[in-house]
Amino acid sequence: MKYLLNLLTLKSLRDRSQVEQLLQYIIEEPLEDADNKRSFKFPFIACEIFTCEIDVILRTLAEEGELMNLLFSFLEPNRPHSALLAGYFSKVVVCLMLRKTVPLMNYVQQVHQDVFCQLVDLIGITSTIMEVLVWLVAADDHVYPNFSDVMQWLADSNLLEMIVDKLSPSCAPEVHANAAETLCAITRNVPSALATKLSSPSFVARIFGHALEDSHSKSGLVNSLSVCILLLDPKRSAINSPLMYSFLNQLMYEPPIPVNSETINAMLPQLDKMSRRTYEYDEDVSAIATSVVIVYCINIFIILTFNIFVKII
Repeated sequence: MKYLLNLLTLKSLRDRSQVEQLLQYIIEEPLEDADNKRSFKFPFIACEIFTCEIDVILRTLAEEGELMNLLFSFLEPNRPHSALLAGYFSKVVVCLMLRKTVPLMNYVQQVHQDVFCQLVDLIGITSTIMEVLVWLVAADDHVYPNFSDVMQWLADSNLLEMIVDKLSPSCAPEVHANAAETLCAITRNVPSALATKLSSPSFVARIFGHALEDSHSKSGLVNSLSVCILLLDPKRSAINSPLMYSFLNQLMYEPPIPVNSETINAMLPQLDKMSRRTYEYDEDVSAIATSVVIVYCINIFIILTFNIFVKII
């Protein structure tokens, strides 16, 4: 009898009208005079139903364009975006990302390409919105069946430009922090077309341009430079070869990740500009600026040492 009731409940929940009602609890703010059930209990239960990862319910959502439109309408700029509902929205999208990856990305690529623009615009509201963006742009080939194609599609868009521009001193500190975290996630996701684009000279100059734009914007400078430090991770090597890995294995215990030599060359004039303006920074900012220079020098040392080692051999 209990099994039969569970089947009937499941059959009811996978119905399109029921899925639509669950989505409305997640994306629509309750009225001011709404009771606690409508304000808190129903949105929580709706989110839990989706994140239980029941295939028939997720399939109803992922394969129905109008329901997907309803879900992503939460990102529209004219809607309120409370932290509570943003968290529920993020959990549902991440669940779709993990369990219905192909239908979700097909929807984003073919129907709703502005979803990335909307996510970037809302990146400072709460870290849960940032997590959705990170899941979409920094997932690896274990998540994306067509990893290379998706990364190339993202690289061909203006997504990186939008995220990097959120490091501008005119943005709020929480926007700087979430944008930097997203860029760092992309940088770690190598090799990918998106990570390669981020390490190109034009983007290095763009990031440093925001860092040096206003010496009084401590948040913008610190978060911009944190991205640059990761681009110059000393665990990386200039040449991804077994010989290089063998040579550096005594010093570093992680497999080498190639550093774009153009990235290193592009940073030198930017570091020179920054060093000339160090006197304008306070003590904390000067410390992280110095860290960037040190990491840069470590990279150059590793590369030069490797070249000498090869010549000796």
